[in-house]
This record gives sequence, C-alpha cells and structure tokens, in this order.
Amino acid sequence: MRYFMKWLCICLLIPTAKATTFDLVDETTRVVGHNLVVFSRAEDTLLDIARRFDVGYNEIVGANPGVDVWLPGAGQRVLVPNRFILPDTEKVGVVINLAEMRLYYYPKPEAGQSRQVITHPIGIGREGWQTPLGKTKIIQKRKDPTWTPPASIHAEHLANGDPLPKVVPAGPNNPLGAFAMRLGMPGYLLHGTNKPYGVGLRVSHGCIRLFPEDIEHLFGIVPLNASVEIVYQPYKAAMHQNKLYVESHEIYEDMHIEKNNMTPMVEAILKTQDSLSDDDWLFAQSMVEQHLGVAQPVDQLANDVIEDVWFIHAGMGNKTKIKLNDALATMNLENSFWPLNGAAGEVLIGPFDSQQQANDVGEQIMGLTGKPVWTTLVPADVL
Repeated sequence: MRYFMKWLCICLLIPTAKATTFDLVDETTRVVGHNLVVFSRAEDTLLDIARRFDVGYNEIVGANPGVDVWLPGAGQRVLVPNRFILPDTEKVGVVINLAEMRLYYYPKPEAGQSRQVITHPIGIGREGWQTPLGKTKIIQKRKDPTWTPPASIHAEHLANGDPLPKVVPAGPNNPLGAFAMRLGMPGYLLHGTNKPYGVGLRVSHGCIRLFPEDIEHLFGIVPLNASVEIVYQPYKAAMHQNKLYVESHEIYEDMHIEKNNMTPMVEAILKTQDSLSDDDWLFAQSMVEQHLGVAQPVDQLANDVIEDVWFIHAGMGNKTKIKLNDALATMNLENSFWPLNGAAGEVLIGPFDSQQQANDVGEQIMGLTGKPVWTTLVPADVL
C-alpha cells in the first residue's frame, strides 16, 4: 500500500473546478475539505503542484516551510492545504478574505440540493495599492475585456520605462485575462490574468486576480448583482466534529494589525468556544507565531495535520466511465471526482472520512454501473 500511494501521488492529478466545491452540512458548517499530501516529481515546482490543486503561492509556500519553491526535487513530501475554515461572515454571494487570499462563493441552492461553497485562490493589491474592504456587488460581466489603464498606472509604467497604450486590447497580453467582473467599488474588478504566478501574491494595483480556469468557472455561475463582501480575517476558528480548528495567516503590516498579537485569535476562538485548556492556548499561540495558513485541530502538533481520509481508486474503460459519471450524478457525488493525470481511464473518488464509508460508496457505484469496478482504498496516514 505504501508503494502504491507514492506512485499515486507522483502521478497525480489535475482536479476539476468541482474539486474546490464543498457541501455544507448545515448553516453552522464552517470547516470544509481535507488537507492532503503529495510527492513531487523531479520536474515539479511548488507552484505546479499548487495550481493542480487550485492553491495559491502563499498557501503552498506557507504550508511547506523549508521546501524549495522552484526545486523541491523528486519525492519531496508536500502538504496541500485543502481544508478551509470559512470566514466569519454571512454565507451569501461572494466573500473574499484578503488575509488568506481566497475567494468563497455561496451559490443559491437548487430545490432539493444541499448548500455548497465554491472556493478559489486569488491575488490582491500590493502595499500602497490595497484592495479595499467592504460590501459591494457585481455590476458588470465581460468576456475578452479591454483594459484602459488609469492615469496613475500610466505614470508608474512611464517612470519604469515601460509605457502603456491608452487601451490594452483583448488577447494574451491583456493583464485582465479572458474574463472580468466589475465591482460596484469604482475601478475594481475580479478578473483573470496573463501571469498566473501572481495568484496568491500581493502584486496587483488593487484588483482581484484568479487563475484563468477559475475566473472562467466563476464567470459562468456568478450572476450579475451578486453580493460581494471583502474582509480581512487573518485568524479563524471553528468547531468541526467536536474539535476546535484554528487557522492563522501572515499579517500584512499595512493592515495595521500587530504581528503575533494574540488578541484577534483569542476573539475568534471565544466566538466558538467559551474556554480552552492551557495546552490548547499554547497551541493557538504557536499557530499565531508560525502563520502556516493551515486549518488544524488544536489537539494535534503543528506539523501533524493529515487526518485519516480514504479514496476509491477506480480503473475502467470509456464506456464504464460514462456510466460512472451518471452514477456519481445520481449519488450527488460529482464534486468528489478527481481525474488522474497520466493514468488514462482512472479516477479518484473521495475523500471519505472512514473505510466503511468508502466501501459503501464503492458498492453503490458498482451496482449503478452494472460492472465490477476496480477499487483501492487509500488511507492518507500511510504517507
């Protein structure tokens, strides 16, 4: 099993946009997803791995201190922070937390369907060009947008010897990418980018950048006039399965919150739980000091964040794959579908919280497809 898992994670995967969609059990749900581990290939950078899992630069680097960003090397263990504590906001429309550089979208549920949250990493305004906080809405959507740089950006580029045209046409050289959604805040957009490495960094003039595939996904599902709330919450805490989870992100000095100040974390915890043991408070303090950006239960060591989760590994031909897609739709599991890159006809389905849950789903899938489907259970703790 250990050998198989290493092979699996080296060959892994480009998740679809659905892999960043999570069901909300009820209105109180604030912890979603699972942290995962993969092993890098010789040609991988941390940024390659991050994009496969829809994770930004800041998230993958913060979760893997000491790992070389550009040359992690073959077989390097890489933590993918794919568990999220939702921001402490109303679960409506688009919510953007600048502190973690991540966007959350809460679509209106269809009749009979559970509520969901869709999340993607973002790039935001650099120091001196901060992305503003506040509530607004989507007032315009445009495919293949042109860009008319404001006078301040013209002046900046001119001073750097890189003059801009009055209007930058749509195309590969347009920094807005192929899709843009204008906010009610004058001058600010949610948009794609022709420089994907900027997702997860503070490099823009205040606008919010997404990976090209992510903005295309959102452009198709976020309606005009959808509400948008932009917050700055570097410390988050929430209960999940009777455990307290905490998450701490790097502090931006220009946001006027003192580094390693425990007060915001204490406030976040006390909103969730009245009291903690001395050991748990020490753990929370270590989280503040490390700024890993990883959601962790307080009863684990800071570097022990992988929980026992299970996948079904299925191999099949094209005809069975069509039946599998139908079966997943019937079982409302489309968002648990992870295609394996470099392994034709093979997929991962999951993750599941227990071996029994994975077994039960595997039996249902075999019943609905009408053919035996090869399945392998993959516990995360063997990594």
